[in-house]
Amino acid sequence: MSDAFEQEGEIPPRHALCPEPSNVSPALGWSGVPSAAKSLALICVDIDVDFVHWVIYNIPPSAAGLPEGLADAGTLEGGILQGTNSYGELGYGGPCPPAGQTHTYVFTLYALGAALDLPAGVTADSLRQAMNGHVLAQAELAGLYSRE
Repeated sequence: MSDAFEQEGEIPPRHALCPEPSNVSPALGWSGVPSAAKSLALICVDIDVDFVHWVIYNIPPSAAGLPEGLADAGTLEGGILQGTNSYGELGYGGPCPPAGQTHTYVFTLYALGAALDLPAGVTADSLRQAMNGHVLAQAELAGLYSRE
């Protein structure tokens, strides 16, 4: 699902917020979206501390992925919207666990049976509430990140 790292593999530092603030969103790819899907959404969470790193939604179901390095803007090309992460910012916020710790970051892609009427900037909780009852399928990619 990503050229940057494999399932449960190490997320490269260029996709992290620290120690060097590269903070480049990773390229992600997928296939097998249900034909009934009307939109896709993705939420990335550090599951060790329940910290949201990325909220992105209204992805067209015809999309085969997201390119690396998406802008930190509410609205992207094609009507794709980004929400607010736990850093309080729009777009992707890379990993930055405490020194000496390894955390697990789970990217969950949702295929939805409805297009969601949400503005840019919603939180993961608001997105999850709007998705309730509309999830047709989901897939996960987990990556690990640690710093010294």
